[in-house]
Amino acid sequence: MPRTYTVGYFVGSLSSTSINRVLSRALIALAPDDLEFVEIPIGNLPLYSPDYDADYPPEARALKETIARVDAVLFVSPEYNRSIPGALKNAIDWASRPWGQNSFDHVPAAVIGASIGAIGTAVGQQSLRAVLSFCNARQMTSPEAYIHFSPEVFTDTGEVTDEATGAFLRGYMAEFRDHVVRVLTVLPRGG
Repeated sequence: MPRTYTVGYFVGSLSSTSINRVLSRALIALAPDDLEFVEIPIGNLPLYSPDYDADYPPEARALKETIARVDAVLFVSPEYNRSIPGALKNAIDWASRPWGQNSFDHVPAAVIGASIGAIGTAVGQQSLRAVLSFCNARQMTSPEAYIHFSPEVFTDTGEVTDEATGAFLRGYMAEFRDHVVRVLTVLPRGG
Protein backbone atom coordinates (compact mmCIF):
# COMPACT_ATOMS: atom_id res chain seq x y z
CA MET A 1 0.00 0.00 0.00
CA PRO A 2 1.46 3.41 -0.93
CA ARG A 3 2.62 5.66 1.87
CA THR A 4 0.81 8.88 2.77
CA TYR A 5 2.90 11.82 3.97
CA THR A 6 1.54 14.26 6.53
CA VAL A 7 2.47 17.89 5.93
CA GLY A 8 2.09 20.43 8.70
CA TYR A 9 1.51 23.85 7.23
CA PHE A 10 1.99 27.27 8.76
CA VAL A 11 0.01 30.27 7.55
CA GLY A 12 2.21 33.23 8.47
CA SER A 13 -0.63 35.76 8.65
CA LEU A 14 -3.07 36.04 11.54
CA SER A 15 -5.50 38.08 9.41
CA SER A 16 -9.05 36.76 9.07
CA THR A 17 -8.86 37.75 5.38
CA SER A 18 -5.37 36.36 4.75
CA ILE A 19 -4.57 35.82 1.08
CA ASN A 20 -1.94 33.33 2.18
CA ARG A 21 -4.66 31.24 3.83
CA VAL A 22 -6.44 31.29 0.45
CA LEU A 23 -3.16 30.23 -1.18
CA SER A 24 -2.81 27.39 1.34
CA ARG A 25 -6.27 26.10 0.32
CA ALA A 26 -5.21 26.19 -3.33
CA LEU A 27 -1.98 24.31 -2.59
CA ILE A 28 -3.84 21.61 -0.67
CA ALA A 29 -6.35 21.21 -3.51
CA LEU A 30 -3.57 20.92 -6.10
CA ALA A 31 -1.26 18.66 -4.09
CA PRO A 32 -0.53 15.03 -4.97
CA ASP A 33 -3.01 12.57 -3.46
CA ASP A 34 -0.42 11.01 -1.15
CA LEU A 35 -0.01 14.24 0.82
CA GLU A 36 -2.38 15.03 3.67
CA PHE A 37 -2.35 18.33 5.51
CA VAL A 38 -2.75 19.59 9.05
CA GLU A 39 -2.53 23.27 9.92
CA ILE A 40 -0.11 24.17 12.67
CA PRO A 41 -1.76 27.15 14.41
CA ILE A 42 0.42 30.01 15.61
CA GLY A 43 -2.01 32.68 16.81
CA ASN A 44 -2.43 31.47 20.39
CA LEU A 45 1.26 31.37 21.35
CA PRO A 46 2.54 33.80 23.97
CA LEU A 47 5.70 35.69 23.06
CA TYR A 48 8.72 33.44 23.38
CA SER A 49 11.20 34.03 26.20
CA PRO A 50 14.02 31.80 27.43
CA ASP A 51 12.35 32.08 30.83
CA TYR A 52 9.93 29.38 29.57
CA ASP A 53 12.63 26.91 28.54
CA ALA A 54 12.38 24.93 31.79
CA ASP A 55 8.59 24.68 31.60
CA TYR A 56 6.85 25.32 28.27
CA PRO A 57 3.23 26.52 28.34
CA PRO A 58 0.60 24.13 26.89
CA GLU A 59 0.30 26.04 23.59
CA ALA A 60 4.03 25.75 22.93
CA ARG A 61 4.11 22.06 23.91
CA ALA A 62 1.21 21.46 21.49
CA LEU A 63 3.15 23.23 18.73
CA LYS A 64 6.21 21.05 19.24
CA GLU A 65 4.08 17.88 19.50
CA THR A 66 2.29 18.68 16.23
CA ILE A 67 5.57 19.22 14.40
CA ALA A 68 6.87 15.92 15.81
CA ARG A 69 3.84 14.10 14.33
CA VAL A 70 4.20 15.39 10.76
CA ASP A 71 6.57 14.26 8.04
CA ALA A 72 7.28 17.72 6.61
CA VAL A 73 6.41 21.40 6.99
CA LEU A 74 5.17 23.96 4.49
CA PHE A 75 5.37 27.70 5.23
CA VAL A 76 2.75 29.81 3.42
CA SER A 77 3.51 33.34 4.45
CA PRO A 78 3.20 37.00 3.59
CA GLU A 79 6.09 39.43 3.80
CA TYR A 80 5.90 42.09 6.51
CA ASN A 81 8.34 44.98 6.22
CA ARG A 82 10.63 42.91 3.95
CA SER A 83 10.84 40.10 6.50
CA ILE A 84 8.95 37.42 8.43
CA PRO A 85 5.64 38.22 10.15
CA GLY A 86 6.19 38.47 13.90
CA ALA A 87 3.72 35.69 14.76
CA LEU A 88 5.50 33.25 12.46
CA LYS A 89 8.95 34.15 13.78
CA ASN A 90 7.61 33.71 17.33
CA ALA A 91 6.31 30.22 16.44
CA ILE A 92 9.68 29.27 14.93
CA ASP A 93 11.44 30.52 18.06
CA TRP A 94 9.18 28.37 20.26
CA ALA A 95 9.60 25.29 18.06
CA SER A 96 13.37 25.59 17.83
CA ARG A 97 13.94 25.87 21.58
CA PRO A 98 14.93 24.96 24.27
CA TRP A 99 18.51 24.59 23.06
CA GLY A 100 19.07 21.03 21.84
CA GLN A 101 15.35 20.39 21.25
CA ASN A 102 14.92 22.00 17.83
CA SER A 103 11.71 20.65 16.28
CA PHE A 104 12.85 21.59 12.74
CA ASP A 105 16.13 19.62 12.77
CA HIS A 106 16.30 17.61 9.50
CA VAL A 107 12.60 18.19 8.74
CA PRO A 108 11.72 18.52 5.03
CA ALA A 109 10.46 22.07 4.48
CA ALA A 110 9.28 24.41 1.75
CA VAL A 111 8.50 28.12 1.63
CA ILE A 112 5.92 29.89 -0.52
CA GLY A 113 3.96 33.11 -0.22
CA ALA A 114 1.51 35.43 -1.90
CA SER A 115 1.36 39.20 -2.08
CA ILE A 116 -0.67 41.75 -3.96
CA GLY A 117 2.67 43.44 -4.74
CA ALA A 118 4.86 42.71 -7.72
CA ILE A 119 7.69 40.97 -5.85
CA GLY A 120 5.32 38.45 -4.26
CA THR A 121 7.09 37.91 -0.87
CA ALA A 122 10.57 37.37 -2.37
CA VAL A 123 12.44 39.31 0.31
CA GLY A 124 10.40 37.89 3.18
CA GLN A 125 11.04 34.37 1.91
CA GLN A 126 14.80 34.98 1.88
CA SER A 127 14.58 36.10 5.50
CA LEU A 128 12.53 33.01 6.40
CA ARG A 129 14.96 30.74 4.54
CA ALA A 130 17.86 32.14 6.55
CA VAL A 131 16.07 31.33 9.82
CA LEU A 132 15.15 27.83 8.62
CA SER A 133 18.76 27.23 7.56
CA PHE A 134 19.90 28.00 11.09
CA CYS A 135 17.19 25.61 12.36
CA ASN A 136 18.67 22.89 10.10
CA ALA A 137 15.41 22.33 8.21
CA ARG A 138 15.95 20.50 4.90
CA GLN A 139 14.60 23.13 2.54
CA MET A 140 13.37 22.67 -1.00
CA THR A 141 15.41 25.26 -2.87
CA SER A 142 13.69 25.03 -6.24
CA PRO A 143 11.26 25.91 -7.64
CA GLU A 144 10.96 29.21 -5.86
CA ALA A 145 7.39 30.52 -5.70
CA TYR A 146 6.63 34.21 -5.27
CA ILE A 147 2.92 34.41 -6.00
CA HIS A 148 1.33 37.63 -7.19
CA PHE A 149 -2.16 37.35 -5.69
CA SER A 150 -5.24 38.43 -7.56
CA PRO A 151 -8.84 37.68 -6.50
CA GLU A 152 -9.62 36.98 -10.16
CA VAL A 153 -7.18 34.04 -10.04
CA PHE A 154 -7.84 32.65 -6.53
CA THR A 155 -11.32 32.08 -5.12
CA ASP A 156 -11.85 32.16 -1.35
CA THR A 157 -12.28 28.38 -1.35
CA GLY A 158 -8.87 27.90 -2.97
CA GLU A 159 -9.90 27.26 -6.54
CA VAL A 160 -7.37 28.56 -9.07
CA THR A 161 -9.12 29.96 -12.13
CA ASP A 162 -6.00 30.69 -14.21
CA GLU A 163 -4.68 27.59 -15.99
CA ALA A 164 -1.02 28.65 -16.00
CA THR A 165 -1.06 29.54 -12.29
CA GLY A 166 -2.78 26.26 -11.45
CA ALA A 167 -0.22 24.29 -13.45
CA PHE A 168 2.66 26.10 -11.74
CA LEU A 169 1.26 25.46 -8.25
CA ARG A 170 0.48 21.83 -9.09
CA GLY A 171 4.08 21.43 -10.23
CA TYR A 172 5.37 23.16 -7.11
CA MET A 173 3.45 20.74 -4.88
CA ALA A 174 4.63 17.74 -6.92
CA GLU A 175 8.23 18.93 -6.47
CA PHE A 176 7.59 19.39 -2.75
CA ARG A 177 6.25 15.85 -2.50
CA ASP A 178 9.37 14.51 -4.26
CA HIS A 179 11.57 16.58 -1.94
CA VAL A 180 9.81 15.15 1.13
CA VAL A 181 10.32 11.59 -0.14
CA ARG A 182 14.02 12.21 -0.90
CA VAL A 183 14.73 13.75 2.50
CA LEU A 184 12.82 11.08 4.44
CA THR A 185 14.63 8.33 2.53
CA VAL A 186 17.93 9.60 3.89
CA LEU A 187 16.72 11.09 7.19
CA PRO A 188 13.65 9.15 8.42
CA ARG A 189 11.51 10.86 11.05
CA GLY A 190 10.45 9.27 14.32
CA GLY A 191 11.24 5.79 15.48
